[in-house]
Amino acid sequence: MGQHLKSKTGAEHRWLERHFRDPFVKRAKERNYRCRSAFKLLEIDDKHHLFWPGRHVLDCGTAPGAWAQVAVERVNAAGSGEWTPKAAESGLQPVLSQPYCGFDPKQPVGFVLGVDLLHLFPLEGATFLPHADITDPGTHKEIQTLLPKGKADIILSDMAPNATGIREFDHRKLIHLCLSLLDLARGILQPGGTLLCKFWDGKETHLLQSQLLQDFQEVKTLKPQASRKESSETFFLAKTYRSMSNVQQNKLEER
Repeated sequence: MGQHLKSKTGAEHRWLERHFRDPFVKRAKERNYRCRSAFKLLEIDDKHHLFWPGRHVLDCGTAPGAWAQVAVERVNAAGSGEWTPKAAESGLQPVLSQPYCGFDPKQPVGFVLGVDLLHLFPLEGATFLPHADITDPGTHKEIQTLLPKGKADIILSDMAPNATGIREFDHRKLIHLCLSLLDLARGILQPGGTLLCKFWDGKETHLLQSQLLQDFQEVKTLKPQASRKESSETFFLAKTYRSMSNVQQNKLEER
């Protein structure tokens, strides 16, 4: 670690020191995940059961690809037949410290599509759409073309705008990015589907939450262990998508 810290001072030095001591960084290297954020999704799935073999997943803001790696494993997108140990599923064994094990060649094969503005390095079992703006209607059309039958069972979003350091401004930008994701969801998410999105907590959080509650039957607020305590990073898990026809019917009944 000393070589990495040479010529570093102040905030840069502290960040590097924290990074190299981070247990999730170490685990990510041990399990060949592209970054520590994989453990946020692993924990959420262990507790809330988003994935199973055969599901179709859209991962927005996928770079560098750690969430896509988790999704590929858990929906069997590579067709490897790997599965989670039953002990881990039942809570008897912490899956965060255990790699996938077991093999069942009869498991259904899922699909994972990752989208990002940035360049994406290939990942076995995933289809990537790089240099694509998720707020662009043209990107929406490309996504529908790439998804099997144009539909997803799960939408993941670890997207974040480039931070300016002005907390409330950055918060608003991310909230509105998440709201634009809902426009996409209304076109591609299967009825009964799930959406998981990251946001930075702040004054406009209620705008996103209220919109999710209109479109989904259940919305939970989550902060995984791998999210740093000092960070305002939080996640909304929205389950059981109502579909647009049901949402419109609910609005009519409320009048």
